[in-house]
Amino acid sequence: MARVPYLTAADLAPEDKPLLARDITLHKALVNNPAAARAFSGLGSYLRHGTTLDARLRELAILQVGWLARSPYEWSHHIKIGYDFGVTDADIEALIAESRGEATALDPTARLVLKAAREVYAGPGIHYETFAALRTVLDNAAIVDLVVTASFYCAVVRVLASLEIDVEESYMPYLKKYPFPV
Repeated sequence: MARVPYLTAADLAPEDKPLLARDITLHKALVNNPAAARAFSGLGSYLRHGTTLDARLRELAILQVGWLARSPYEWSHHIKIGYDFGVTDADIEALIAESRGEATALDPTARLVLKAAREVYAGPGIHYETFAALRTVLDNAAIVDLVVTASFYCAVVRVLASLEIDVEESYMPYLKKYPFPV
């Protein structure tokens, strides 16, 4: 159970009701502070709809952070979202293997994006060699978007964990399909 109440549109001022356009538990918790929810959603919306980074690569970076953080919410939500943007089961299986340090048949750019996301997650940032390799396959705008995406989702998984946000029942099949190691 979340550490703050899940609010509904009925609980909000008229100007804040659009913050619950996506009826998910994360947003229902964040609207306990509408200004924070608005700021959070602004960057999240840019990353979903405005980024120059390829959508599949973006989702792989987010999934990598979710996997490393063992964030059931982030992992389950972005498996579903990832499917919508071209992530395949083979990609997810490769991400899990890459996280264990195993070689995979994943395309080189995707492997590099996953490595960069792992380095952002581990901190303090992307290593020099990885950044140099990114420059050979992504332009500066896409690199910035990758860094912002991985960094933002490092924050997201910490928000989810700190507020103990529940995974909605409709996302549970994704956790069952790709469970975290025990």
